[in-house]
Amino acid sequence: MVKGLRVTMLLLAVVGNLAWSFSAKANFNGKLTIKIDGLKNQEGQVCTSLFASSQGFPSDRDRVLQKQCSKITDIALTITFENLKAGSYAVAVFHDQNNDRTLNINGLGIPKEGFGFSSNPEIRTRAPKFSEAAFLVAGPNTNIQIQLKYF
Repeated sequence: MVKGLRVTMLLLAVVGNLAWSFSAKANFNGKLTIKIDGLKNQEGQVCTSLFASSQGFPSDRDRVLQKQCSKITDIALTITFENLKAGSYAVAVFHDQNNDRTLNINGLGIPKEGFGFSSNPEIRTRAPKFSEAAFLVAGPNTNIQIQLKYF
């Protein structure tokens, strides 16, 4: 009887801890700081899009969780997104040199402006998939670095 009571108490403690951790996770608000390196110049602005799922990544403006364009004040630029729930995210960024809020491409579909993605995946003939650029926000402060590429 006492052994059964101990097992029951142990199970209640474990379940209680799991329930607390899930509720704490639900109320979690994290901050993401992105350091953007590799800017060629200080012309224009840098536009950054944060995605919470693969749907629309990397270019569907209607599927963006948060976005912002920032004037370039230094060749190494820092962008911050706040109030993020714990989970997987991916970032797409581009150097909007002519301030039209569009990644301009040439006739062959090759970007004429600098661009980059979280996790800095290798770019060959296509944009990366969400899974190739994904990272985890799991604490109050997450820092990532994105290296811009120019063709």
